[in-house]
Amino acid sequence: SNIQDWIAEARIEIEMVRLLTLKAAYMMDTVGNKKAATEIAAIKVAAPNTALKIVDRAIQVFGGMGVTDDVPLATFYAHLRTLRLADGPDEVHKRAIARRELRPYVKAQAETVPGVSDDVLSARF
Repeated sequence: SNIQDWIAEARIEIEMVRLLTLKAAYMMDTVGNKKAATEIAAIKVAAPNTALKIVDRAIQVFGGMGVTDDVPLATFYAHLRTLRLADGPDEVHKRAIARRELRPYVKAQAETVPGVSDDVLSARF
């Protein structure tokens, strides 16, 4: 059934976020926060979005009752939606992740093209 699929998907998604969190914590302990910045930013996007998706599915299962005061789902949803903005919107974290991912390739490309200035290497894109 669709609800069983959602339960299975929720379990998988929670485990993925949990493992990302453990990886970031391990990196923070072993190589420092700066080198774990990509994983930390990923958690700030993945954890609230995953929780929000799961709560949204629960609201869907409950139907109209899911948004009443009879169950806490609407409150959970509001709190989780706010959490997505607490340390900056998702777009800020995604942009930081993308910059960190692209930086080595931009630097390598700039180094192979004669006459590329240091301004290109430090560009924020």
